[in-house]
Amino acid sequence: MTARDTPLIVERHDSVVWLRINRPASRNALCRKTLAALGSAFAAAATDPALKAAVLSGEGDEAFAAGGDLKELSSVRSPGQAAELFDIASTALDELRHFPVPVIAALNGLALGGGAELALACDFRVAAAHAKIGYIQAQLNISPGFGGGADVMRLLGPSRAMLHCLTGVPLDARQAHAAGLVDQVAAEGESLACSVARFLEPILAQTAQVIRAYKAIAIAERLGLPLAERRKLERDSFAATWTHPDHWAAVNAFTEAKQRRRCERSGRPGVEHEP
Repeated sequence: MTARDTPLIVERHDSVVWLRINRPASRNALCRKTLAALGSAFAAAATDPALKAAVLSGEGDEAFAAGGDLKELSSVRSPGQAAELFDIASTALDELRHFPVPVIAALNGLALGGGAELALACDFRVAAAHAKIGYIQAQLNISPGFGGGADVMRLLGPSRAMLHCLTGVPLDARQAHAAGLVDQVAAEGESLACSVARFLEPILAQTAQVIRAYKAIAIAERLGLPLAERRKLERDSFAATWTHPDHWAAVNAFTEAKQRRRCERSGRPGVEHEP
């Protein structure tokens, strides 16, 4: 299979895996093959302990994913077939929702219908200035089909989310940012890649175990786990990160910097510490 034929391009750069939906001629519409490729790629990457983040985008500059592939999915006619499609799509997107490190959707264009559900399955969204996002399923007289109804309700709240879905009007990048659907919009003259790198910089500065601890807590909240389970998860994460050598290295660096500042203010030489 050539790069042109593969529905998903996967590249590893340092501690970040970058994935691009590769169907630009179809505005990166989501067919079964693409959904399966997304699920498989995220499942495989989840086993990499060195990863700190994942970035998902679409090939080209027109669309992140302009929805489901209506041409392929037109054969889905019975309630059973529709339910099967929902299960396939929601299971694939669950690989993103449950990925052990943050997933950033780099919105390079339209994210509509199922494409918006894919974007909201990610933890964060960084948008190009020309991008648009919207749950427009009501225009086709359907409700969300990829398990993304809960995601938009969680982000916007039930009332605002229902209004957004029932009006079926896409939001431009600035509107989506103001509404809370997008976390960052590329600045004027800034490429999407540079905007994503700027967004990632403070995250990647953290250690892998801290990143994974916070993502695990976020997953637990997203799943609505009982408070006792979430509390145990936080307890275990705290114990693991507190006793990690990286914690004590940070404590020592903080203490030494504080001591230096105190000595500089008093005019006395700093205290030397053995390594």
